[in-house]
Amino acid sequence: MSAMTDKGTQKRPLVEMFSLRGATGPLIGLLLLCLFLTFATDSFFSIRNFLNVLDQITVLGIMAVGMTFVILIGGIDLAVGSVMALSMMVLGYLNVEAGLPMSVAIPLALAAAAMNGVIAGVLVTQFNVPAFIATLAMMSIARGLANMITNGSQIIGFPPWFNLAAIIRYGGYLTMTVAVMLIVFLLALLYQRYRHSGRTLYAIGGNPEVARLAGINVKRTTVMVYMMCSLLAGLAGILLAARLDSVQPSSGVAYELDAIAAVVIGGTSLSGGTGGVGGTIIGVLIIGVLRNGLNLLGVSPFLQQVIIGTVIVLAVAAETLKHRSK
Repeated sequence: MSAMTDKGTQKRPLVEMFSLRGATGPLIGLLLLCLFLTFATDSFFSIRNFLNVLDQITVLGIMAVGMTFVILIGGIDLAVGSVMALSMMVLGYLNVEAGLPMSVAIPLALAAAAMNGVIAGVLVTQFNVPAFIATLAMMSIARGLANMITNGSQIIGFPPWFNLAAIIRYGGYLTMTVAVMLIVFLLALLYQRYRHSGRTLYAIGGNPEVARLAGINVKRTTVMVYMMCSLLAGLAGILLAARLDSVQPSSGVAYELDAIAAVVIGGTSLSGGTGGVGGTIIGVLIIGVLRNGLNLLGVSPFLQQVIIGTVIVLAVAAETLKHRSK
């Protein structure tokens, strides 16, 4: 009997860690979408195509994790696409133009990205600037800085291993970029479930004033969340640079909209306080599978934008109806 109890105790934390927090609906939608594409196309249901989907969602998946934490506290970050471009340009300039090794260029590029988040967080917490305005301003600043680095020109000439790490499938399955994304997913799930600071995000998103009275340092946590969101956007930019083997300041346009869409489709409320990384992972997969399937079906890229926009509207409408029913 005790052995069975111990076994159940060991399994329970895993179940709790991967809790979908209200994302059962999106999960069912993902399964139905996969079922439809399996019968509608000849090449969707295959290991090779599934690996292609993972490759395609890498950048979005990492950015969406950071966006999840921001939206959980009731905020928004419109700068992640521009921050990603800035990180890429800093990386390219330091490695290719300045000749610094990747071991130095990558941390400095991530630091440049994180600094944007710190500034946005300070604007929100210390100067009471609405998150929409603060991150909109940082979006413009980051994009301008990315263009200033090379006067709008792209940079090429990274070390061969950098690009190969994003192409070679180690063990025949995963590229380095996908492995990094999976590690980010796992760390985010662990942080959300088992770290006190991860659990406080729900309290802040539910009611910041109540959270403050409960002893939570709301301002410091908010700054840290925006910094983490920008840091992950910078990491996504580095992985994109590895895939493209080049960087240009126009990268990342409208990526913030995709990240927000993935979070919302995954069941995280835009008003904060509900949702989580587990649902966001499903949201990212829905967008990735939907785009992959539409490509296999030969659907026009313009019509794809309409379809994905419709999916976002339906996800928000479902959330609204759910709250009204409660």
